[in-house]
Amino acid sequence: MTNENQNQNQDKQGMAQNVADRIKDGAGVAFDAAQNTIQATENVAMNAVDQTAEAIDKTTNKITNMNNNQNQ
Repeated sequence: MTNENQNQNQDKQGMAQNVADRIKDGAGVAFDAAQNTIQATENVAMNAVDQTAEAIDKTTNKITNMNNNQNQ
């Protein structure tokens, strides 16, 4: 193989690696965005659970207080 052919092969390999690196970078950005979306969704869901529990506690306390007042 001549020196010129070796240089061309190295250039092609370098270009292929650049393409692979760009694909990896793009995939990394996409995965980060997906992970952030999942985290945000989890936060919303957990807040909804906390608010539901708080509403149940308030309702239960009101009913208990009403019953206690009637029994006095």
